[in-house]
Amino acid sequence: MSPNKLHFLLIPHIGPGHTIPMIDMAKLLAKQPNVTVTIATTPLNATRYGPTLTGPIESGLPVRFLQLPFPAAEAGLPEGCESTDKIPSLDLVPNFLAAIGMLQQKLEQRYEMIKPVNCIISDKYMSWTGDFADKYKLPRLMFDGMSCFNELCYNNLYVSKAYDGLPETEPFVVPGLPDRIELTRNQLPPEFNPSSIDTSEFRQRARDAEVRAYGVVINSFEELECEYVKEYKKLRGGKVWCIGPLSLCDSDNSAQAQRGNVAAIDEEQCIKWLDSHKPDSVVYACFGSLVRVNTPQLIELGLGLEASNHPFIWVIKSVHREKEVEEWLAESGFEERVKDRGLIIRGWAPQVLILSHPSVGGFLTHCGWNSTLESVCAGVPMITWPQFAEQFINEKLVVQVLGIGVGVGADSVVHVGEEDRSGVKVKSESVKNAIEKVMDDGIEGNERRKRAKELGIIANGAIKEGGSSHLNLTLLIQDIMHYTKTSS
Repeated sequence: MSPNKLHFLLIPHIGPGHTIPMIDMAKLLAKQPNVTVTIATTPLNATRYGPTLTGPIESGLPVRFLQLPFPAAEAGLPEGCESTDKIPSLDLVPNFLAAIGMLQQKLEQRYEMIKPVNCIISDKYMSWTGDFADKYKLPRLMFDGMSCFNELCYNNLYVSKAYDGLPETEPFVVPGLPDRIELTRNQLPPEFNPSSIDTSEFRQRARDAEVRAYGVVINSFEELECEYVKEYKKLRGGKVWCIGPLSLCDSDNSAQAQRGNVAAIDEEQCIKWLDSHKPDSVVYACFGSLVRVNTPQLIELGLGLEASNHPFIWVIKSVHREKEVEEWLAESGFEERVKDRGLIIRGWAPQVLILSHPSVGGFLTHCGWNSTLESVCAGVPMITWPQFAEQFINEKLVVQVLGIGVGVGADSVVHVGEEDRSGVKVKSESVKNAIEKVMDDGIEGNERRKRAKELGIIANGAIKEGGSSHLNLTLLIQDIMHYTKTSS
């Protein structure tokens, strides 16, 4: 490679919510002059996400996969268990995390095939990439797939331990933030509120690697969280680049429909259904790829959608409770009652495509960052129902800081694997009320909608030439170019 070319090695964490934005980032980087990108992942993930890169590669985009054999058998996992959403039992989570650690050796064995590399961008949870980068003397940028708001909250919680010794339900203020943000201990992510699956060592390694990283790449745009970007940059010595929203790297419908998986509904059928409804009238309800809501709680969600009297699309991913859910849908008469105004999608939905349709007026979401940002890009206000991880923190940004959402009243994390213990936390009446507030045509509802639409316009401008994220991408490439020249 010529001295003016840069080769980025991207190493995503192997779960849909982490891999999808990194595939988008790969496209974005590879579109820049003199940049080549390699994505290191496992064979099944390369197959799963490959279709989203087929078109760009055929048109000459310099991006490729490097396949790392996944050590399933060595780690005591069944064959094919190569992604967080494919782990058959939560007892196998420690095995899965151990297998992730073994990928360092697999990459080292293949590194000669892709040299020279100028920079690694790796997911926060692929903490071994810190040692790999040190070994090969490469700058490593961390990608956490979160906002600066979130990064700052996490950091200040780590440093301050402000939650220590408090009762689970007592609100406390997260220190050192531009806004007054209150949380309770039982709304905190596993780093500060451990679940029954012990992942503390894995998370501590991630934190240690994060602190050592050369810089951080953020899937957000500066106008969304201006004050938080400033504060986080101070913390990281300026090495923070907001280059999102990454979901906007593709504008054509087929690419949007394919993001992450094969959709469980025909794209044209979906658009036809949406076309038959008035602008801003449809509620879209989806809880992402990892949420496993228990059946009684899922029923309350369905009844809340029904009671709201708005047309809706409801995505049900109930692999773990499929029989129970299907029995309820059939025996309760729910599906029959809502057939004229409810579309139920079982499995993967073309979310970006749905959210960007003019008839969608509200998004009932678990507040995962990808979903949150996709809603912002589409200018759609949110009905927020956080479940676990950092989702309660994201809800604070959406509802309190940005003013583009209404909460259903969820008050505590339901850790993955602990759903059946949690029972029903949110009743259908609360779901209905939150939907009605977001879809309302009064002053408050219109103000919220107006703010959401304005943010959507800014988001779409950020990644275009002259936009803040486009500029940050250029500055990031210049920084790595400078690093390469001065360290060689």
